[in-house]
Amino acid sequence: MFGIGKSEEERRREKERKKRGMRKYGQSYLKPSRRGSISCWCTGGSLVILAGCILYAFLSRGKAAGIVGGLSVVSFVIDIYGMYCAVQGFLERDRRYLNCKIGLGVGVITLILFMAILVGGLG
Repeated sequence: MFGIGKSEEERRREKERKKRGMRKYGQSYLKPSRRGSISCWCTGGSLVILAGCILYAFLSRGKAAGIVGGLSVVSFVIDIYGMYCAVQGFLERDRRYLNCKIGLGVGVITLILFMAILVGGLG
C-alpha cells in the first residue's frame, strides 16, 4: 500500500507490480478499440439497412423507388462513416484491433454491394 512509512524504492516497485497486472509474463489485458466497436455497429447497421431496402424493393416489385433510394443513400453515408471510424481505430494505442478489421471488411463488402446495385440499376 502507498504510505508514508515506505521508501521511494518500495513505492516504485509496488507501482510497477500493479502496472503489470495479474497476467502471465506481465502482459496486461488489452481492451478492444473504441472506434473499432463504433465501426462494427455502423457498418453492420448499414448492411442491414441495405439488405432491408433490397428486400422491400423485391416485395413491392420495384414500385417504392423513393424510399428505397433515400434509405440506400443513408446506408451509404453510414457505411463511409463506419469505415472512417475503423481507420481511426487503428491509431489507438494499446488496444486490440479485431473490431477495426471486422468493421473495415464489412464496410468494404457493403460498399461493393452498393456499387454493384447502382451499376446494375443504371444498365
